[in-house]
Amino acid sequence: MYPWAKKDLLNETSSSFGKRHDRFIRIIECREDEHVCCDESSDLDGPFFFFYATLFKKILVCLPLLIFEKELLTDFNVAPSQLHPNSWALIRAFTILCSQLNISPTLEVFLYFFQVKHSGRKLWVSLNGAPGRALLTLFQYSYKYFKGKFLRIRANKGDPTLLDAFPLYWIPEPRFQSAYCLDDLSPQDQGVREFLANLKVVFDTSFLLNK
Repeated sequence: MYPWAKKDLLNETSSSFGKRHDRFIRIIECREDEHVCCDESSDLDGPFFFFYATLFKKILVCLPLLIFEKELLTDFNVAPSQLHPNSWALIRAFTILCSQLNISPTLEVFLYFFQVKHSGRKLWVSLNGAPGRALLTLFQYSYKYFKGKFLRIRANKGDPTLLDAFPLYWIPEPRFQSAYCLDDLSPQDQGVREFLANLKVVFDTSFLLNK
């Protein structure tokens, strides 16, 4: 759909991502004829997933993905590139907020405050806040040019689990998940939800990302 094979941008992204990840991943430029919504049959060299460069540069998503992030992708039934960057910003801000508050991010608590909205005929899956449960401000960065700038991610021997436990390739039918009810949460997650709700603060997503 949006091929990208520009070495200058590849080098820029690799540099900004940092050498600390070299033992975990390999970032590879894409061929001119590649599409971000391809399936695994498009590559005979082994498993991979596509990742938009802006997720490294603007949102500072880290690899390997957290167990929490893998669980979200699996529950939504989407590949990493299938989730809109603004939604990745909410996920990243939520993990930072939990880290600052010394609590563990869980799928259940996240899906109490957020839901997967139906995108209609749009290609990317997006998140929004559950009505009456505001926790984070929406991230409204304009992504006019992100579509053609994606990278191929492979695992290095330093972390063979990099590609485990989440969908790697675009899935035609993502799962549109409504927000969880209180009864859907375990007693421990209900306690975390209550703690976050009692703060009575809508946290600024951009501020958290800058942390």
